[in-house]
Amino acid sequence: MIIVGVDGSVTARAAVEWAANDAFRMRVPLRIVHAVDRTPYQVGRYPNPSLPDVLLREGRRILREAEALVHERQPTVEVTTQEVEGAPATVLREQAKDATEIVVGSRGLGGFAGALLGSVSTHVAGHARCPVVVVRPEHRPVHGEVVVGVDDSPECEPALAYAFEQAKLRGATLRAVHAWQLPVHAFAPEATYDMDEVRTAQHQVVRDRLNAAREEYPQVTVVEDVHAAHPVDALVEASGQADLLVVGSHGRGAMGSMVLGSVSRGVLHHARCPVAVVRS
Repeated sequence: MIIVGVDGSVTARAAVEWAANDAFRMRVPLRIVHAVDRTPYQVGRYPNPSLPDVLLREGRRILREAEALVHERQPTVEVTTQEVEGAPATVLREQAKDATEIVVGSRGLGGFAGALLGSVSTHVAGHARCPVVVVRPEHRPVHGEVVVGVDDSPECEPALAYAFEQAKLRGATLRAVHAWQLPVHAFAPEATYDMDEVRTAQHQVVRDRLNAAREEYPQVTVVEDVHAAHPVDALVEASGQADLLVVGSHGRGAMGSMVLGSVSRGVLHHARCPVAVVRS
């Protein structure tokens, strides 16, 4: 099941459209979730007793409009709606237990004007244990390409599997981007490198990661794209001609809690297409 969070914003509408199309491709049901957060309205000496009812009515209106949008875009997708009381980030994180994928807009109605990424999308992408797709509101042409970040870490493997599956479902080319930088040795600034040897080793990293997946997805055309650059820069550049950018998350927070790694965080803030963050 795909779950999409809505709050009536333009980015939420874009998320619903994206989720409806992905549910159609995957042939799975879609659940539209709206979180009713009363907390900001329960502060003060004279709370408004009718406000909770207003919030619930508004939530039902938002859900009806989102459901109608799904029926308009993908009439054959099975869709349900759910209104849940609680903070949006917490509600969506809890929903991840039932989800194949969670889809959210890049920023909702509560975000700061001009912010590229809202607190809810940041939190969900950093904590949910299923793939999280963050969608921007801009309508873009279809490019027929899925981009995935590849490195030599174990966290790369689930992201690769998700990216190959998305490319197969879309009939798209998969661009595997591996970006590398020369290490900086603080105590040996005079160190020199054989650039051809380094470049060959980096190409091998990409091939080793891709070979197993290529056997499982022979129908997917793969383009290997290796850059001597910062990973965020290389992935953001590739996102300009992509329908989806997929990254694994290397983040680990205090006490082992999940948070976004620096690359996935940077990509979420700057990518020009929807971004999927995939955990191991």
